[in-house]
Amino acid sequence: MDGDGTPAVIGKVSARKILDSRGNPTIEVDIAAMDGSEVVGFGRAAAPSGASRGRHEVVAFPRGGVDEAIEKVAKLVAPRLIGMDLERQQEIDALLKELDSTSNLRRIGGNTTVAISIAVAKAAAAAQGLPLYRYLGGEGATALPYPLGNVLGGGAHAGRMAPDVQEFLAIPVGARKFADAAFANSRVHRRVGELAGMKDKTFTGGKGDEGAWAPNMGNLDALEVVARACEEVSGEVGFEIRPGIDVAASELYDEKRGKYVYEREGIARDAGEQIEFMLELIQTFKLFYVEDPLREDDFRSFAELTRKVKGCLICGDDLFVTNVARIKKGIRMGAANSVLIKPNQVGTLSDTLAAVRLAKEHGYVPVMSHRSGETPDDALAHLAVGLGCPIIKTGAVGGERVAKLNELIRIELEFGANARMGELPLK
Repeated sequence: MDGDGTPAVIGKVSARKILDSRGNPTIEVDIAAMDGSEVVGFGRAAAPSGASRGRHEVVAFPRGGVDEAIEKVAKLVAPRLIGMDLERQQEIDALLKELDSTSNLRRIGGNTTVAISIAVAKAAAAAQGLPLYRYLGGEGATALPYPLGNVLGGGAHAGRMAPDVQEFLAIPVGARKFADAAFANSRVHRRVGELAGMKDKTFTGGKGDEGAWAPNMGNLDALEVVARACEEVSGEVGFEIRPGIDVAASELYDEKRGKYVYEREGIARDAGEQIEFMLELIQTFKLFYVEDPLREDDFRSFAELTRKVKGCLICGDDLFVTNVARIKKGIRMGAANSVLIKPNQVGTLSDTLAAVRLAKEHGYVPVMSHRSGETPDDALAHLAVGLGCPIIKTGAVGGERVAKLNELIRIELEFGANARMGELPLK
């Protein structure tokens, strides 16, 4: 509703093609909230894109790419949305899926629907004079997430000579303020660059597509660098920072051989050996977080690793793809104890909310996450706070990542004395 209690409706829908952080095209959507002839709110949202994508994600764009998506917004979607009550988010999201009429949103594109869906929520929040996090989470949304930052990259996010493991991460688990945590991750990133230069004499300061360093070194050397950086910066800032990894194991898996192939190491591991390798890394480097340690359809091996591990989050990304049905299967089997939440994997804000709610109901930790091809849209910061996600994965540096971090710093200041960090398990 707008300021006088009248329901605001969708009065205008428009879309445009913009650049993501890789320079690739993506879609941005504007929604105007109207009360009669008066604009009472405005929402703008842009969709990111991933390089390492799970096979069970929705399709990002229709066959004709962003241009076709924009055309479908104008001709197919906008005429049906105009006049709808902005606060009926579930009905709007259901209509988007009905207009697409496919199981994986390949007709309109999941990036298109998620941009529309989040723009609608932003416009509805603006019509009520509320920030998006408050519109989504109510007065109880006062907890800030811990930032999980990619500080050294490999795999699909870096060059050929980088490590096989896709991301080496830092999370300031001992921080009491979000701003302190964000700046600590930045310090870890800087220290990793210095240590990488000492270990790899050929290192020229190259970075991957999330702003993480991309040195010429193997997985164990990379972990040693990141773990040392976390330890050193922890001593400087006075609170604990722990390392983590995103293995992106589906990218390593060779279907024909049935093994995970680590080209840098010249080693191929079957599922059992992969589990033991993960357990060894967790113990040796005191990892707090391990994402996608096994391939995307191996729920059984995920469950085995989760049973054996202590003091570490085992997070499913490609395993779950923010999909309620797949999360339910993981819960039944005991696979993982954390769920990565990427709204464009599932295509609407309503489906994202359902995934977070299900995870929390069953004790799984929801981790709100960026994509490797990002935009400066700061909605992710509001989603993390509004939906009560105790961790946000949004890089450590880079303008499109810093946009989320800086917004969370602003939100923390808005909370004032009520600001607190979220409930983080395993600390």
